[in-house]
Amino acid sequence: MVVVLLLQRLNGPVFALNPDLIERAEATPDTVVTLVNGSRYIIRESLQELSRLVRDYRAHTAAAAYRMPLDRRPSTAEFDSAPRGTVVALRPGEL
Repeated sequence: MVVVLLLQRLNGPVFALNPDLIERAEATPDTVVTLVNGSRYIIRESLQELSRLVRDYRAHTAAAAYRMPLDRRPSTAEFDSAPRGTVVALRPGEL
């Protein structure tokens, strides 16, 4: 299963990028990818190529989940019994 995209930096080396971490991409005219943590990468691929790679990654992931045998899929009971996080108010008095 594909878990990363292989992209090429504008100045040469190839690197692996988790597409789930992409916040935005823009063509300025070089393609600049900004991740959710603020890291930025200038890549050789065009914005259209990057979009196609991300689309193909997501389609592959969805297809793999669809093909997963029923006995390997988590049941709703597993989700219902999973520990829950704690809700914390960002500002006093919000909850």
